[in-house]
Amino acid sequence: MTLVAGVDSSTQSCKVVIRDLETGAVVRQGRASHPDGTAVDPERWWDALLSAIEQAGGLADVAAISVGGQQHGMVALDASGTAVHDALLWNDTRSAGAAADLISEFGAEALAERTGLVPVASFTSTKLRWLRDHEPALAARVAAVALPHDWLTWRLRGYGTAASSPLGPVLEELTTDRSDASGTGYWSAATGEYDRDLLVAALGRDAVVPRVLGPGESAGTVHAGIAGRDDCLVGPGAGDNAAAGLGLGATVGDVVISLGTSGTVFAVTETSVPDPTGTVAGFASASGELLPLVCTLNAARVLDSFARVLGVTHDELGELALAASPGADGATLVPYFEGERTPNLPTATASLTGLTLASTTRENLARAAIEGMLCAQGVGLDAILAQGVAAKRLLLVGGAAQNPAVQAIAAQVFDVPVEIPEPGEYVAAGAAVQAAWALTGTRPEWPLAVVAAPAQDSRPGIRDAYDAAATAYVA
Repeated sequence: MTLVAGVDSSTQSCKVVIRDLETGAVVRQGRASHPDGTAVDPERWWDALLSAIEQAGGLADVAAISVGGQQHGMVALDASGTAVHDALLWNDTRSAGAAADLISEFGAEALAERTGLVPVASFTSTKLRWLRDHEPALAARVAAVALPHDWLTWRLRGYGTAASSPLGPVLEELTTDRSDASGTGYWSAATGEYDRDLLVAALGRDAVVPRVLGPGESAGTVHAGIAGRDDCLVGPGAGDNAAAGLGLGATVGDVVISLGTSGTVFAVTETSVPDPTGTVAGFASASGELLPLVCTLNAARVLDSFARVLGVTHDELGELALAASPGADGATLVPYFEGERTPNLPTATASLTGLTLASTTRENLARAAIEGMLCAQGVGLDAILAQGVAAKRLLLVGGAAQNPAVQAIAAQVFDVPVEIPEPGEYVAAGAAVQAAWALTGTRPEWPLAVVAAPAQDSRPGIRDAYDAAATAYVA
């Protein structure tokens, strides 16, 4: 049996999943936690990766590995290979002012045309600008800029500081892929090139940036001292959403909605239209296409909140919701509990409207919670479809997607056939696909197990009521 490994180095943890090359079946896996916080010493990621590899049984019998990782995190290295500052993660908002400065200097429309993105605090360029403005002495030391998956791939190959690695700080050996490069704010998925002027505007100077690998291209081999063999290939790696799309087998015509703490909506497309509003980020996929993506701040935690208020489990919340009529007898939730990113309303709060004495029931409140959560993702779906995407299938993933009520109501809210894949580590699965691709030269076609495919039951009145309630925020 030939084995390949995929890594998911996420905000919270590092997961290593080892699969059979032929069937994609999971053979073994390991996990290690990451520290809390929005700024992290990258060495903690490396420690977690080594621990997760060990827990997964090591790499001595693994033919190839690839790393999927959280996007955008700033890993700024000096000439010795040392991080000059803790890596600012995607959810570190201290660079919001830097994003506004870059937009003011270049214009949102020009930035969207040049990179596919309008800067927000999540993106790497804004974090570099924050470093330039607030820690100029540290910014002056920066010799190279990488992202989390780039840096871990580099470390697997034996590079790093002289004290921590066998091959030392060869910064020119840093590599990345299209998907992660497309989230920096200084690389264009349309041209396939870095925009050095934007990098200089962000950091204040030029720097080494990782070589961008193509889908299925190998970055090299894992150092023998790490793998226990000298021929374990390293795939190109990917940003987490692109890796998840690859793990799901998403192709052109597929839209993925992920219901995590926050929500993401993305599609695999052959073309993409720059969005000067910044609603749709023009990322690249891990398979050679484009990956327009919309992020919302409020998803599964909406259900957490209502389950807590009603004193029920998530399963019981779903049972209550299914006992109510579609539209919840007029009760409508706009779930901006923590502000919102899509639409851009960072200081907004949630609203629950349309209640009467007769409609204020536990069943209607539960139903309104699920409808509101899904309608908020529907706004993102609308933005994706407005780019000319022809959606043939909607893959609904995340823990909340396994709730039967969420599945049934999704078929009423979304006017696209909905399928719910079985729960799985899809970022790590996508990275394993990359490892197999690098090893064999062919993208594997591992089967996707679908646990539910509710019949379409379009109820446009649900969205109509939601959209009407949401207009109060922008009137």
